Amino acid sequence: MTTLAAASQDRQIAAMLLGIGVILAVGVALGALARRLGQPKVIGEITAGIVLGPSVLGLLPGHLTQRLFPPDARPLLSAVSQVGLVLFMFVVGWEFERRMVRPYARLAAGVSLGSIALAFGFGAAVAVLLYPHHDTVAGHHISFLAFATFMGTAMSVTAFPVLARILTDNKLMDTRVGTLSLASAAIDDVLAWCLLAYVSALVTSDGDLRGLVRIGVYSLVYVAGMFLVVRPLVARLVWRWAASERWGMLLTVLGAGVFVSSWLTSWIGIHQIFGAFLFGFVMPREPRHVLAAHLRKPLDDVALVLLPVFFIVTGLGVDLGALSAADCVGLALVIAVACAGKLLGAIVPARLSGLSWREAKDLGVLMNTRGLTELIILNAAVSLGVLDGRMFTMLVIMALVTTAMAAPMLSRREHLTGAVPGTPSTPVADAGAPHT
Repeated sequence: MTTLAAASQDRQIAAMLLGIGVILAVGVALGALARRLGQPKVIGEITAGIVLGPSVLGLLPGHLTQRLFPPDARPLLSAVSQVGLVLFMFVVGWEFERRMVRPYARLAAGVSLGSIALAFGFGAAVAVLLYPHHDTVAGHHISFLAFATFMGTAMSVTAFPVLARILTDNKLMDTRVGTLSLASAAIDDVLAWCLLAYVSALVTSDGDLRGLVRIGVYSLVYVAGMFLVVRPLVARLVWRWAASERWGMLLTVLGAGVFVSSWLTSWIGIHQIFGAFLFGFVMPREPRHVLAAHLRKPLDDVALVLLPVFFIVTGLGVDLGALSAADCVGLALVIAVACAGKLLGAIVPARLSGLSWREAKDLGVLMNTRGLTELIILNAAVSLGVLDGRMFTMLVIMALVTTAMAAPMLSRREHLTGAVPGTPSTPVADAGAPHT
């Protein structure tokens, strides 16, 4: 039995390695095609997952999807993708530039809160119509509160890393619209992780008030410990080891911290990506160039290889053939509501603050970009048991559509090219760009 078990495990590992090779090759090809079409690379990588999954490759004779990605190897692929995701979220937290929000803090906060509030309200409203058709996941009944809260969260997201790439590609990074959209998206992301943490706690506690309070108390203790204990310790460690150039040891210790922090938030009852993000958030930013060269770049390189696995594993879970005619109507409604919430929620406060109609429209279009952040939240919802396969497919398509529509809808006029004085555009441009 031991020999048979070892042979089975070897086959699973071999299948996983083949799957990763295919994923990376197809992801690179379609990612490059997406870039040639003026789209972020993530669009091609998610499309690669859909092509390799049951929606396209699975329809061909020979059960090719099952052969390339057998069911017993998919948990291994998912595990690899989660490692890449955790490292990426650590880098996102580390590269979060608090200083970029300051020049237009009030306007950015107004745009962010307006777009989140309206999109969340629209998402919760559409949940009333969709809930009766998606209230059971794998035989387990989902409460309306959890479903509606998650739908509101999914509608509220703006993808900061993808947004940075779109701005760079369209030469809008140093414009007023670009600066405001990045600052607003940064606030958006933090609020989205908080909303996701609440949904995680709500689902984990199964609606029990005592359990929800326990998770809330543990979360507060965890956040306080990260800022009051971990932050000064890590800062002291980074300065001491950076001075002696012990980069390999420092990178290893930081990696251990990321994974332990992720495990801790998972144990508390909120998703592990929150732990990775917050560990990155409390990291020291100085000496900036030294840390970027010796620590952040190696982590970026690892995530660059592993994160496409996450995108494509996500795409493998999309089954367009499983959508009924009613689901297609629901998909159209989801896309319409998602766009309306973000566009109106951003345009109205922007206009009230003195931006022109064109600038306000472009800001709304940029805030409607969901991309990577949406996929992270959707996968978290699946792991929490909040979404069934059909609803997951609908929301992934919504994320693709709202991301793909950004670049073609942007105005390309001289009025957008005025630089914003004092805006730290270079660090922002690098944030997440290799992955999108």
